[in-house]
Amino acid sequence: MRKLPEQEARDALKRLRNDILQAVDQLCIEERMGIDSWTRVIDGKLLPRLSPDFPLTVAICGGGSSGKSTLFNSLAGERLSPSGGTAGINRRILVAANEELLRQTRFFPLLFEPFECTPEPLKDPLELTVPGCPLFVLNNAIPRNLVIMDTPDFDTGSRGGYINRDVARKALESADVLIYIFTNSNYSNRDNTDFISQMLTGIGVRKCFLAYRVYPSFEDSEVLAHAMTVARNLYGDEADRYVLGIYRIDEDNAIAAGDRLMELRPVRDQDPPFMQALGAIDPRVLRPELLTSMLRDVLDEAQKILGRLKNSFDDLCLYHDALQTAQSHCVHEALLHFPMDLLMRRFAEIWVSTDPGHVKAMREAGKVLELPFKALIRTAKWAKNKLSTEKLEPPPPTEDYKVKLEEDLLNALNRMHYQAVGPEISVAAATADPVAGRMMETTERVRAFKGLTDLHHPHIETDGTEGKVVFFVNAHPVVFYEQEKLRKSDWKPILESILSRKNLILSLSEDIEYELRNLADAFRRGMDFWSKARQSFSAFLNVLPATVAVTYILSTGDPVGAAGIKVKLTGLFGLHDLYALLALPATTGLKKADQKQLEAVLGPIAQTWLNSKLKTVRELFESEITGGIIRAALRAVDQSENLIHEIESSMEICGKAMING
Repeated sequence: MRKLPEQEARDALKRLRNDILQAVDQLCIEERMGIDSWTRVIDGKLLPRLSPDFPLTVAICGGGSSGKSTLFNSLAGERLSPSGGTAGINRRILVAANEELLRQTRFFPLLFEPFECTPEPLKDPLELTVPGCPLFVLNNAIPRNLVIMDTPDFDTGSRGGYINRDVARKALESADVLIYIFTNSNYSNRDNTDFISQMLTGIGVRKCFLAYRVYPSFEDSEVLAHAMTVARNLYGDEADRYVLGIYRIDEDNAIAAGDRLMELRPVRDQDPPFMQALGAIDPRVLRPELLTSMLRDVLDEAQKILGRLKNSFDDLCLYHDALQTAQSHCVHEALLHFPMDLLMRRFAEIWVSTDPGHVKAMREAGKVLELPFKALIRTAKWAKNKLSTEKLEPPPPTEDYKVKLEEDLLNALNRMHYQAVGPEISVAAATADPVAGRMMETTERVRAFKGLTDLHHPHIETDGTEGKVVFFVNAHPVVFYEQEKLRKSDWKPILESILSRKNLILSLSEDIEYELRNLADAFRRGMDFWSKARQSFSAFLNVLPATVAVTYILSTGDPVGAAGIKVKLTGLFGLHDLYALLALPATTGLKKADQKQLEAVLGPIAQTWLNSKLKTVRELFESEITGGIIRAALRAVDQSENLIHEIESSMEICGKAMING
């Protein structure tokens, strides 16, 4: 492995580990088993071994009654671990190391970090028969650069219920080299070899010694054939590369009785005596290849986890966009009716108050002619109705704007509450809108990651309207807590609280007043010579082009909407929606020039009112319904986005270490 500065490599791995765990928590990833195993590998196998003089750890492993503890005692030269014919007798890990090594306090805690507990010295061998934290002994027969672990058997019990497997796994995942001891009765047991293979090749590829306990009558060729079966089951075609040595242990009653130590004899000509082979292992030679392979696998797994994080992040962004879109639609639904009379009266007052002096004087004179003009309008309308060959419908009944506002607001609130607490949000959007485009792009990324073409979540379908799509987006786990809070809240007081503040929508705020004055000034500045001349002349009749809308609306008797003015909502979000005005009916008697001028005034006034009230209604919705959900989603988006960026940066540093290793 390339000699990156030790601290830089350790810091990159630590950041990678910590940031992934934080992102997993932030995005509420539920499937944690693979991630927890990945972090254990980093903590127990990678971080400690980045120090070049960290000792080599060797774990003795095998099935029940295979002779693990007897082999451990033989290597230590004394009877430390209980042994016998009873499978599963030992329930703890026993660590033996040279006294000089364990005096190096900087290594001691790192050796036991994978076990997440503080080790104690072995006082009585019977302590090993009771589950608990690892125990250690000081033994000067162990080479100074080695740590040897005796592990509990991993196959006592039945499939899916092995009593010692989790304990054994921690030891085997943290070891550099394994000594796998097996017998004639279990050498072909695929369940055993599959587990050991997973420990050896699951993350990184580690080497091992094979120790075959057999009857003395077995020929070396037979021992070798059986051992190679095990080797191929462990490593596949690369068995020769990773098996450090193959040794036989002949059955002996004296060994079983504890009167003699085990003797490991090499089966192949190239294998040296076992203790010599064990002592000859140089961590500085063995570890670079091991760490490189481990780091490659760690980064591969990190890439998979990162993919899951990005997928969840996209799901969250999609949900947030869908929620904001649904809220925007509901906000607009609350403002379906428009108080044109209220706005235009105020605009007319502002306009009149800012008229030039000569126009004000003409208007005073125009009051004399105002009554005949109104009578003329009424006469014209009466004559048109009498002479028309079509049966005209009576004008729609006048509705109180406050009543209509409360009805619209109530409907919009109920719809928003249903969307906010539901397991799924459905919104229709125009394909040309930027938000719809972003949602479709996010949906396709999620689909591509999951490798599915028929995916219910997120689901898109057309709604039968050209240029429209409907999104069905599941709620993200990030917002489940806030959803549940809202779901458990009493909805009636929330409704009453919002409806009690409808005057915020009815009132003309200071912002609207300011905007109306600016519009009046801008409109007056935009008048050409002939417009000003026509204004002066029209002042005698008190029907100025800028205030003709007031006359028109009052004459229709429709304070809510004004016939001929259609509200059209465009866009998806908040403050960019406009009221598009259709041409006024010819029955008004307005000239085309006056109609054009009327539309030029009404459009900005309607937009000014709408922009202000959209903001007001949205704030009401967020204060009582969606605020907690939106904040939870945005907080998770911001934090997880930063974490994903940091993860990618750490992976790049680790990748350079692997490539140049």
